[in-house]
Amino acid sequence: MKDRAPTDADWGKCSPCDDERALLGGARLRRDEFRRALRIFWEFIRGFRQLHFTGRCVTVFGSARFDEDHEYYALSREVGSRLAQAGFAVMTGGGPGVMEGANRGAKEAGGLSIGCNIKLPMEQEPNAYLDKFVEFRYFFVRKVMLVKYSDAFVVMPGGFGTLDEVFETAVLMQTGKIQHFPIIIMGRKFWAPMREFIERSLIGMGTISPDDLRLIHMTDDPDEAVRIIVEHERQREKGPVIRPAPVLGEVS
Repeated sequence: MKDRAPTDADWGKCSPCDDERALLGGARLRRDEFRRALRIFWEFIRGFRQLHFTGRCVTVFGSARFDEDHEYYALSREVGSRLAQAGFAVMTGGGPGVMEGANRGAKEAGGLSIGCNIKLPMEQEPNAYLDKFVEFRYFFVRKVMLVKYSDAFVVMPGGFGTLDEVFETAVLMQTGKIQHFPIIIMGRKFWAPMREFIERSLIGMGTISPDDLRLIHMTDDPDEAVRIIVEHERQREKGPVIRPAPVLGEVS
């Protein structure tokens, strides 16, 4: 019997965005909190079931606002293609822009293309290059799926959502909550101000350690990005390896 997603009738009428905003609304009726907990639990289970057999996978983050003729769309399309050729599934947020570019490149190269979409007030339509599409109500559940099933992240230019995803993942690695894996930042010119801020302010003032950046790499070369990911996979199969910390902005 196929899983049936609970409907509004099952949980009580509530829009996706109203429901997530209610998480910050303080104490509510216990029955409402219980229903919300069940919704969250079901969403985790549904994500686990649909993504369980993904295999080797790389998540590509980036903005939905770059058109098909933009250089970052073209770069993400090339990245998706190279990852698929190396045997990785490509997972994105499933929307337009950089996400579409990466999914498109993977599908054109014969790889598995996956989208984890989020329900928003202004609906984000899934792009046309997805082999598998999973939709989520809660941002935090979606982020768990994007991290849990990934062997690496490729971070293209993006906005608040992209920054949220990459920095939260870095914190989880920094604090030992998840295993270390590569974060590849692409678009040197776009990310240069952030790199300067991290090096001068965060490292300079001691709020993070230079060693915290040991698995963050920056490059504009899709082949180099894939090489870093593949090399990390090989090292992981051999066992843990201690390496000197690279400087953010240099490819190690």
